Amino acid sequence: MNRRWALLGLPLLAACASPSVEQYAAEKPVLDLRQYFNGPMTAHGVFTDRSGAVKRRFVVKLLGTWKGDEGVLEEDFVYSDGAQERRVWRITHHGQGRYTGRADDVIGEAQGQAAGNALRWAYTLRLKVDDTTYDVQFDDWMWLVDERVMLNKATMSKFGVRLGEVTLSFTKP
Repeated sequence: MNRRWALLGLPLLAACASPSVEQYAAEKPVLDLRQYFNGPMTAHGVFTDRSGAVKRRFVVKLLGTWKGDEGVLEEDFVYSDGAQERRVWRITHHGQGRYTGRADDVIGEAQGQAAGNALRWAYTLRLKVDDTTYDVQFDDWMWLVDERVMLNKATMSKFGVRLGEVTLSFTKP
């Protein structure tokens, strides 16, 4: 009987496993944040809730600058409802595809690992919704499609419960 329960639990455990960034190591073009997030670019995105319904649309104007392994990425958001937001990331490249980042609304330090055309970025964001502030976790994936376009999919969660997803398309001029 215990063996049957163990076998039934395997698919559940497999569903909890997440992909590893290393599985993209052979993919091209190779993503180097110092190159891609250098200069101006634009991103278009949506936030979808747990059911997949689009709850918010937005456009982001970005400007990245680097001095060696230290970068600043300025993000200016304009939402479809007219709201505006600004986030400034300070990113450090540590070699071997490892990155860390800080921003005023990020709790602690974001951790990133790149391999091939992919980057996995994990952090806790202090998110203001109406008059309440929530600390939500982001499991943020980016895939470089070509030298101009990168796709981004981030899952937001709180206490391990999936709240929704943010999907973005970055474009360099």
